[in-house]
Amino acid sequence: MDDLVVGGIAVVAGLVAAFLLRMLLKWLGKHAGRTSWNGDDVIVAALRTVVPSAAIAGGVAVAAAALPLTSAVQRTVNQVLTVLLIFVVTVAAARLVAGLVRTVTASRSGVAGSATIFVNITRVLVLAIGFLVVLQTLGISIAPMLTALGVGGLAVALALQDTLANLFAGIHILASKTVQPGDYIQLSSGEEGYVEDINWRQTTVRNLSNNLVVIPNGELARTNMTNFMRPEQELTILLQAGVAYDSDLDHVERVTNEIIGEVMTEVEGALPNHEPIIRFHTFGDSRIGFTVILGVGEFSDQYRIKHEFIKRLHKRYRAEGIRIPAPARTVALQQGSVSIPQQRGAEPLIEPGEVPAARID
Repeated sequence: MDDLVVGGIAVVAGLVAAFLLRMLLKWLGKHAGRTSWNGDDVIVAALRTVVPSAAIAGGVAVAAAALPLTSAVQRTVNQVLTVLLIFVVTVAAARLVAGLVRTVTASRSGVAGSATIFVNITRVLVLAIGFLVVLQTLGISIAPMLTALGVGGLAVALALQDTLANLFAGIHILASKTVQPGDYIQLSSGEEGYVEDINWRQTTVRNLSNNLVVIPNGELARTNMTNFMRPEQELTILLQAGVAYDSDLDHVERVTNEIIGEVMTEVEGALPNHEPIIRFHTFGDSRIGFTVILGVGEFSDQYRIKHEFIKRLHKRYRAEGIRIPAPARTVALQQGSVSIPQQRGAEPLIEPGEVPAARID
């Protein structure tokens, strides 16, 4: 009877200790939430899983030791408690390591903050180590298992060629830092958008229409790709325009530079320190062509900036009397050996019944 009382007291003590420790860790969790570092939140969350379970397991182990059990039953109880404790510690350790990896990668620039591939790999490794420890605790030799895994690894690798290729391609992409979550990329096949995540098999890209494009890591590693966020996020865009031949080019350049300065200063996403640049380059069919170079802070900002620049430039050109001619061509109709030039829209100078051969210069 005394053994039952001692055992009951041990179990109750373990439950009370688990409750008190959980309340203490809950209080610590509130204080950890006020800090700027997220790692302490992860650590406290892991301890809230392990410590109460260890207290309960300890109380049950003391109770089992106090009871008059046979050696076989005592050994079985201790083994079960050990396995359960190892399981709880393994799960908590997997969460802890994965959370710390996610915290570290998210806090450093140039590292894949939301790339789940690193988190998943660390979680699987910790769970695998815990599983091997459980087997060793149960008296099961893991050496033959490791040998079998080594022999069967070749067959598994052959069967999972595409999966393993995507896995190592994803690791290579992240390790080389050519693509990171948050980058805006464009593939030679036409897909483009913001990289949302890189996991063990695929890369998820969100395009500007807010749709997700899933790209296998192996394909991403093999294709030609433009990353608009590297080596830096700021970039320049080229906008083509043209004015009539009778325009004063110095006046055109001065007015255009003023509009560039306004857009760079007033439009969201533009670079206020960008130097206005305009370059004349072509004597076209009906205009003198030039290129306007604008600075944008981020890839998707270019559409807003182009929109505002074209509106303001068109309005200012009209106010200044600068003409933007419409495209025009001269069409020559051949009648025998005589070439008769015709402007588009004019009636052809041919006699009824004649079929001219037309050519466009």
